[in-house]
Amino acid sequence: MADPSFFDRMISQLRTTCKYYTGYPKDLGPSQVIHFTSEREFIRLLHEGYPVAVAFTIKGNYTKHLDKVLEEAAAEFYPHVKFMRVECPKYPGFCITRQRKDYPFIEIYHNPIQAANQGRMADPNVIKYNVAVLPFNYDLSVYGFREYFKHHGIQASSPK
Repeated sequence: MADPSFFDRMISQLRTTCKYYTGYPKDLGPSQVIHFTSEREFIRLLHEGYPVAVAFTIKGNYTKHLDKVLEEAAAEFYPHVKFMRVECPKYPGFCITRQRKDYPFIEIYHNPIQAANQGRMADPNVIKYNVAVLPFNYDLSVYGFREYFKHHGIQASSPK
């Protein structure tokens, strides 16, 4: 087989090193997006201490685009920010508590701390926590996530 031409080598190098979308699929490796399975798993993820970007989705064309963006953002910000996808038709109880009617939407959860006032509870094994929840209202892209994290002071990458 003949050696690739200079042009083919140049394009191949560009595709592997370019951080911006060039029209070709990127090799992101194994998926870093976590699929929601239970509230207990979600709480465990919060206790790891990393911010969690949660995408609340339903089936639709826009969700396909959102999935691609989540995959790319999860690969870019791993392990400093975790990305989770909740399929609302499968887990309506978790989605209804957000009290939103426009799907899909994204919220960022971070800084879980134990609540000072535990209140009256039936089960002494239950511990209440306060978690900062921020709505994501930036451009739906890796760049949008980067700017959002920078604006809100969320450590999304290793210090250089």
